[in-house]
Amino acid sequence: MWYLCVFYHRLLSYRRAEVESLAEMFGVFSSLEWRLPENQHPDSPFHLVNLPSEDIARNIANRSILVKGIYELWGEGSSFEQLEEAIKSYPEDRKLPYLTCETTFKVTVDSFGKAISFQDQNDRIKSLAYIPFKGRVNLKNPDINFWLMETDDYGAPNGLPPVVQKRIFFGRLVGGADRKLLPTYQLKSRRYLGPTAMDAEMAFLMANQALVMPGKLVYDPFVGTGSILVAAAHFGAMTMGADIDIRAVRDGRGPDCNVWSNFKQYGLPLPVALLRADNNLPPWRSGLKEIFDAIICDPPYGVRAGGRKSGGRKLLKGIVGPYTVPDDKRTDHIPSTAPYSLAECVHDLLDLAARMLVMGGRLVYFYPVLREDDVMENHFPEHPCFKLIASSEQILSSRYSRVLVTMVKTGSYTDKVAEAAKIKHQEFKENYVKWLEHGNLHSSVFGPAHLHLGEETDSKLCKELKPKYRGKYV
Repeated sequence: MWYLCVFYHRLLSYRRAEVESLAEMFGVFSSLEWRLPENQHPDSPFHLVNLPSEDIARNIANRSILVKGIYELWGEGSSFEQLEEAIKSYPEDRKLPYLTCETTFKVTVDSFGKAISFQDQNDRIKSLAYIPFKGRVNLKNPDINFWLMETDDYGAPNGLPPVVQKRIFFGRLVGGADRKLLPTYQLKSRRYLGPTAMDAEMAFLMANQALVMPGKLVYDPFVGTGSILVAAAHFGAMTMGADIDIRAVRDGRGPDCNVWSNFKQYGLPLPVALLRADNNLPPWRSGLKEIFDAIICDPPYGVRAGGRKSGGRKLLKGIVGPYTVPDDKRTDHIPSTAPYSLAECVHDLLDLAARMLVMGGRLVYFYPVLREDDVMENHFPEHPCFKLIASSEQILSSRYSRVLVTMVKTGSYTDKVAEAAKIKHQEFKENYVKWLEHGNLHSSVFGPAHLHLGEETDSKLCKELKPKYRGKYV
């Protein structure tokens, strides 16, 4: 059956991908059919989606972050006259069960692209007198919620999707997102917070893309302050994380301000474990495979924080040999680290996921993109064990964006597969842009614009405009 899906006007490229992932979670394993209402732009919040049952539609809407509501559409039109004709022609056997004397109901008037005064809202509700409402009105807790929604003619560009003419929709609410989660989990009220903490809305989206549900084991190899795992724990999953910086996972800012205190703050189950571990040198014993249901992470790619791996520059260059930390210094020892390029980081992440994810498990991670690069398909590394499910872009500046990549494991991990993955990794490094391997994404994003455009400028001015910060994490 076709339902009207109304989205919040946010993160436009993420909306359909989230609904499709949630549909699979609730048992819809075929591709969803989508179509746009008449005269609607693809960026419009109004979409029509074909779902097998009302229960599935309700489950998707209630779990979603970006779905404002899913409605049983009783009628639509370009005018109130067309809307009346459409509602009257809607099958009676589908309307009458919700118009009985035993039910309570409420009619909500909403709009997109304009504001409707309280008086105009009342006038629109009165114009629905041709619908035989027999129940009692209950504005606080009705049994049935009806919605009258409309768009407007946009006379001038105002940042909203262009619409040729107005469109009016009337339908019964099936389910909608619980946006109360976002103020509850907002970062500004979080007890332990770091510079790379994931925004609550995005963390919940990533959890939905990974099909997180009770009983699943979710792992974040770049856990930081645990923002992604907090979202996964909210949905009932068991969580586990790792970070190369032992101070982040062990110490935090004291006994009452650390990763553990974030989970206690919201009354969530504590992580199964938090490890000091290096993504480049994973701690798992040989032969251990397929234990995680999902891996969700935001790899360091050199904008807010650069990637680090174990060893230190002198050790990696062979200037000094491997050393053993004395027992009396192990408690407070901070191991040496060296720069960790994005290409190497993502290759190690895919290898980890191929080995440790169960069959059908999902890998969800962010990936940076310089917007002057034209071919999006070439930006994502491949692996023989994985199939790309979705990629949703978030534009962060005129030069830089990040893409949320969702991959599903479709093949078993073997030594032969590992060798094939190394070959693909080498091809990827050779064919992709230089900033990926050398880790100078920060300079590419934040450097003076004229330096990238090749303009001739005064050398003194160039020197003044160059970024002054050159910390070891960038």
